[in-house]
Amino acid sequence: EIIVLRNITSKDVNDSIKEFAEALKDTDILAIPGGFSGGDEPEGSAKMITSFFRNPEIKKEIHHLLKDRKGLILGICNGAQALIKLGLVPYGEIRDLDENSPTLTFNTIGRHQSKIIRTRLCSNLSPWFKSINVGDIISVPISHGEGRFVATKELIKELEDNGQIATQYVDLNGNATMDNEYNPNASYMAIEGITSKDGLVLAKMGHSERIGNSLYQNVPGNYDMKIFEAAIKYFK
Repeated sequence: EIIVLRNITSKDVNDSIKEFAEALKDTDILAIPGGFSGGDEPEGSAKMITSFFRNPEIKKEIHHLLKDRKGLILGICNGAQALIKLGLVPYGEIRDLDENSPTLTFNTIGRHQSKIIRTRLCSNLSPWFKSINVGDIISVPISHGEGRFVATKELIKELEDNGQIATQYVDLNGNATMDNEYNPNASYMAIEGITSKDGLVLAKMGHSERIGNSLYQNVPGNYDMKIFEAAIKYFK
C-alpha cells in the first residue's frame, strides 16, 4: 500500500497525518523510499519525512509498531537519511539528537554519485538479513549526493560490538575500503547500512529495491539481498 504525503495545503498535511497514523495501526512493515523532493537540497526529502514523523500521532504509532508489535522499518537512500536523523537508527526510537549523534552528510567527492557498488554483509542479527549469510557480497546501485555516514569513534565501536553495522562498501577483493572507487561517499568504516540494536529498523544507502529480471546485464554480480523475502518470512 502506497501512501502519499500531501503538503500543498495545511488541510492536506492534517489529512495525510490522520491517514498515515490509521494505516500504521494495521501495518507490519513500513518502508521509506528515496527521492529528490525539495530539489535534493541539503537533507532533501529527509527534512520533510523527519518533520512528518515527529508529529505526536505518527510518533506514537511508530513506537507501537516497533515496541509492541515488533514490526519492521526500512529506509533506503533519503529514507535512510530520515531514519538516522529521527534516531530510529541506531537507537530504535524517535528521539532528539545531539552533537554526538550520527548523521549522513555530503560525499567527499563533492557531487552526486550514481553507479554500481559492492557491499558485504557484516552481520545478520537483523530479521532483514536472515535469507543471506555473513560474508556474502551483494552488488547494489547507488544514487545520492549525501551518503557519507559520520559518527564518533565511540559510537562506531558500539555499533560494531552490537552487530548493528549491517553492510560495508568493499573492493573487488571483498575488503572494506575507503577508496572512493568502491566507497562512493567516504563513509566512516565503509558503512553502507546500519540497524537498530534489535535489528527491526534498517537504514541503507544502496537501492536494494532495484532488482528484477533483465537488469544490469552488462555488470555481473549478485544483486538480490533478499531483504524483502526475509521480512515476509519474519512474520510467518
